[in-house]
Amino acid sequence: MIIKNIRVYGTDEQFHEGNVCISGERFVSSEASESAADQILDGKGCYAIPGLLDVHFHGCLGLDVCDGTEDAVHTIARYEAESGVTAICPATLTLPADELKAILANMAEFRDRMERGEVADGDRCADIVGINMEGPFISKVKKGAQNPNYIIPCDADLAREFYEASGGLLKFIGLAPEDNPDFVDYIKKVKEFTSVSLAHTNADYETAKKAYDAGACHAVHLFNAMPAFTHRDPGVVGAVSDSPHVTAEIITDGVHVHPAMVRTAFRFNGADRMIIISDSLRSTGMPDGDYVLGGQAIVKKGKYCRLAEGGALAGSVSNQFECMVNAVKEMEIPLETAVACSTMHPAKALGVDDLYGSIEEGKYADLVLMNEDLALMAVVKRGKVIVNNL
Repeated sequence: MIIKNIRVYGTDEQFHEGNVCISGERFVSSEASESAADQILDGKGCYAIPGLLDVHFHGCLGLDVCDGTEDAVHTIARYEAESGVTAICPATLTLPADELKAILANMAEFRDRMERGEVADGDRCADIVGINMEGPFISKVKKGAQNPNYIIPCDADLAREFYEASGGLLKFIGLAPEDNPDFVDYIKKVKEFTSVSLAHTNADYETAKKAYDAGACHAVHLFNAMPAFTHRDPGVVGAVSDSPHVTAEIITDGVHVHPAMVRTAFRFNGADRMIIISDSLRSTGMPDGDYVLGGQAIVKKGKYCRLAEGGALAGSVSNQFECMVNAVKEMEIPLETAVACSTMHPAKALGVDDLYGSIEEGKYADLVLMNEDLALMAVVKRGKVIVNNL
């Protein structure tokens, strides 16, 4: 396939007039264009960007990955791909440990069945390239919409059991260091097999910085479910800024973080460390009404989803493509930067940038076309056009 008449997003994080060549499931060089010319798609002047990769979301269309069924994961993976999110790293909730192991194993099995070609319409589903565990080693003070009944102290042996149940898919596991006195020893053990993030934590600056110095390397939804960032008490946000190896998620749905603070985070961390996420819930793509999150009642109304009891924000109702566009249109993040933070940066943070995250020879041919208004016009998944609105 040759996709012509497009502005291609390059590894230099700039757009260039040109074509994209695909042979089978992979991008190929322009020199191989003859073998790719079996199909020609006119991109009509669209922006061509890599397929997006969401490192933190829970569900959509009334389903959550923590439902623990193949149907739930299958439906979610198809929705994400058709929304331009062609690779996914779903997030788990705080639940009993045995239930979490079963949920992780279910996603690993779906990944394996996808790889074996055993999933009906699997070529239209997003690839599962990781799992992001928010709990259960988090803070009850900053639990947000997580269920406090299942929060437990950190345990490196249990973390390894989670990793093994996930078939190696577990990429991040959350921690509230202030509630776990042995957190330095825990981090040093766990980082041998997966990455530790600070998540749903009430840690002060000194504690958070100590955790990052020990080897934690990620921050779950910056600003949300952590102490406020102030000039005398910078908290986790300040520790992230002072730890150059740390990547930071940020929800750009227009609800969770004020646009000015989004711009501030990009400035003081550097855009190369920022990752746009959706944190989308099962209420994404659904009408207003009552839903459930980890056994707790939530209510969706417009762009907001809150716990029925207490009113805490429970996550977003926007997918990652919508969050990327919102970052550009509502938060004044340059398009080129927002694309990198939705594709290249998450792929690198997950360690899958050898196959995902950029339009380069040899990588999977996952690509999204957008018009000048940033509306989604087409999605290509591993060389197959699965959405075509051109």
